[in-house]
Amino acid sequence: MSPLSPSFFERPALAVARDLLGCILFRIDNTECMAGVIVETEAYQGEDDLGCHAHHGRTARTEVMYGPPGRAYVYFTYGMHWMLNAVTGPEGTPAAVLIRAIQPVEGIAAMTARRPRLAGKAGWLNGPAKLTQALAIDGRLNGKDLCSSADGLYMEAGLAIPDERVSTSARIGLFSVPEPWKSIPWRFVAQIEEQNGL
Repeated sequence: MSPLSPSFFERPALAVARDLLGCILFRIDNTECMAGVIVETEAYQGEDDLGCHAHHGRTARTEVMYGPPGRAYVYFTYGMHWMLNAVTGPEGTPAAVLIRAIQPVEGIAAMTARRPRLAGKAGWLNGPAKLTQALAIDGRLNGKDLCSSADGLYMEAGLAIPDERVSTSARIGLFSVPEPWKSIPWRFVAQIEEQNGL
């Protein structure tokens, strides 16, 4: 297998968010290789989307969202958590997909060492901050190319998830965002069996 191409990401965030379900997120930290099947995503589409960081326009924080598709947008939130996004759409059009959950398939011991309290329990990586902690993802990876293994963070094709095993709902945590953006069903969740390796 090889990393997803920039053309995969050079599409609207909504399409990419759906198609990332079943793909494999890889993180290589020093000599540790960790991987998980992406099972939950959220789409954030441009300056008109009031739930998207880019609705404030181009800032130092959102600069990477205006750059080439397929780059990592990693930001800090709530004073304690890192979040991983994949930049989508053509360059100059700010959009991204938040990676909200994975099912681990490789490097589980390394992930367990970073999240020992809940490791092995169902859904122990079912949150965007949980997976970044387990995979050692932080601000140093902001702007890195997800279409290359060179920086130790990339995505590959994986499982084909049929539509009947995908559910949608409102994005999580947009408490102060007005409608329709607060309730628009741009969160995608795949129902798959636990993977023991691919």
